[in-house]
Amino acid sequence: MSGLAYRPDMDEVRERLTVWWNGGDIGRPAIQITAPRETPAENIPAMPEPPGWVTGYSTTNFNYRVNLGLRACVGTWYLGEAVPTVAPDLAPNCLALFLGCRGHEMPGTVWCEPFIRNPEDARFEFSKDNFYWDFSLRLGKEFLKHGRGKFLIQFPDLIEGLDTLAAMRGTEELLYDLVERPEWVRSCLRQITDRYFHVYDILYDLYRDEVGGSVFWAWAPGRMAKFQCDFSAMISPQMFGEFMVPVLNEMCERVSYCMYHWDGPGAIPHHDLLLSIRNLDMIQWTPGAGAEPCWDKRWWPLYHKTLEAGKKVYIWIDSAETLLKMKKEFGTLYKNFLFSMNVRSRKEAEEILAIALI
Repeated sequence: MSGLAYRPDMDEVRERLTVWWNGGDIGRPAIQITAPRETPAENIPAMPEPPGWVTGYSTTNFNYRVNLGLRACVGTWYLGEAVPTVAPDLAPNCLALFLGCRGHEMPGTVWCEPFIRNPEDARFEFSKDNFYWDFSLRLGKEFLKHGRGKFLIQFPDLIEGLDTLAAMRGTEELLYDLVERPEWVRSCLRQITDRYFHVYDILYDLYRDEVGGSVFWAWAPGRMAKFQCDFSAMISPQMFGEFMVPVLNEMCERVSYCMYHWDGPGAIPHHDLLLSIRNLDMIQWTPGAGAEPCWDKRWWPLYHKTLEAGKKVYIWIDSAETLLKMKKEFGTLYKNFLFSMNVRSRKEAEEILAIALI
């Protein structure tokens, strides 16, 4: 094993996270803390922003994307369990792009244009010649070449299941499909899962570190993945259980470590079903626009229920004061949180890590 130029103690980070993921005690919760460096770790000149640039996901200028990635970590301290990473991401649903969607770039994001107009014409064909796959793969290889020994490569945000099918088919159309042609939906989900792992396996073999660890939002000592179903906010628990839970059960079994991105109050009715997924390790709660932040007391009953079911909880927090409140509230279960936070200085980060000790 070895450290990273932007995280020299990466060996110790790996050791702690291996213990934490596998149910051991590291003396505190896992905490990903980042803080601005006073001077960059390395001087990498910025390229001029291309005309019409609107999002960091953009595929309009390959060299600029490479430059953005190589500069992404140089101005940041990584403390606790934070790991310097760069992702060859093209959208918050890359698998849909790899399977035929066209991406429309907007400020801060990329919207996937549906293309399955008629159910009988649905195809889930993966081609290595797909523009988006080729771009993402070339980008990842450039990050590997220039960033080796400095940072790790994070998986692009593939996404799966109903969210990917909605991107390809259209949200309203898929809602009708669930009622009018449920067997067609199941067939589509089967094919999407197969394509997901075809892509995932290629990327894991390419991006895993020297100990077999991999990253999506957090490093884990094996095949790591983030799963989700934002579409679930529009369907009943019965329908979520019928269509998506079997997908999640299988996907959680096919990786070593995983989290579920649980997004917004509309998804709360599916909590019990999520907790029933045996191999789901952790739930990452996002309250959604306009709701109280994820460290607010409103959500604490959800965290109690999740932790008491044997799952871990991943949330952002805002301050040392919040950390102390969580420590008091959750007692022995407090160690099973993964917290992320940004602070103003390395000194503040080190003080928070000291406060976090059990």
